[in-house]
Amino acid sequence: MATEQLGEIVIAPRVLEKIIAIATAKVDGVYSFANKSMSDSLAKRSLGRGVYLHTASDGEVTVDIYLEYGVGVPAVAVAIQKAVKSAVSDMAEVELSAVNIHVAGIVPEKTPKPDLKDLFDEDFLND
Repeated sequence: MATEQLGEIVIAPRVLEKIIAIATAKVDGVYSFANKSMSDSLAKRSLGRGVYLHTASDGEVTVDIYLEYGVGVPAVAVAIQKAVKSAVSDMAEVELSAVNIHVAGIVPEKTPKPDLKDLFDEDFLND
């Protein structure tokens, strides 16, 4: 069966960042994203902070996060890697070569976890 090509499909890096960020935020044990630089802290856009695509051609991504106190760090990191690779593959048909997880810190138990809507400030999360 021949595959008909209808035209070019281009997925913006910001779309991949959103997919990665949402997949990461949904993993149990993730508290929030960590800003890698001061410019991330001052950026108006809330999404993408803590998610860094290296180059589109190498398929490598780094996720900087804070975890909840008491979780198994390696287990949560592996769960994030699996969730991110699966989500990006399923939704964008892009294969990532590496998902690097940088744990910036552990957050004490009594610190209230930010809501998913607060992390992303996006209309589509109003479900």
